[in-house]
Amino acid sequence: MSAIESKLADLGVTLSDAPAPAANYVPFVQVGELLHVSGQISMDANGLITGKLGENMDVEAGAKAAKTCAINLLSQVKAACGGDLDRMVRVIKLTGFVNSTGDFTDQPKVINGASDFLVEALGDAGRHARSAVSAASLPLGVAVEIEGIFQIR
Repeated sequence: MSAIESKLADLGVTLSDAPAPAANYVPFVQVGELLHVSGQISMDANGLITGKLGENMDVEAGAKAAKTCAINLLSQVKAACGGDLDRMVRVIKLTGFVNSTGDFTDQPKVINGASDFLVEALGDAGRHARSAVSAASLPLGVAVEIEGIFQIR
């Protein structure tokens, strides 16, 4: 078990196998030390986390959904690193999409669920640049989708 996975275990998080792409794209692309991970939707062991912020989901539930996206991103990074998550140097950037109503303005608070988790799990290596934007809808009605850029060895 990698040092990062040991820290995740201390936080009660176990990475599942990275899900296969649902369409005609790849889950990640490596260019040099940069790993671009395709958008990961809010999904956990119980299935899809659906909802629209500002309509039928509150910020706290949205932040929990964003955390699942961050966990799924780490699963993809682990797969890209041949199973050795300790090859990850740092999180570079996240772009978070929040399924929300037109008048909802707390997208950053929702995506904080992912950002706060990554800093808690990875320390300074989890600090990253970020965008948090609204979307009128997301695939399969999920609440959140997040894509990421990571530096790996």
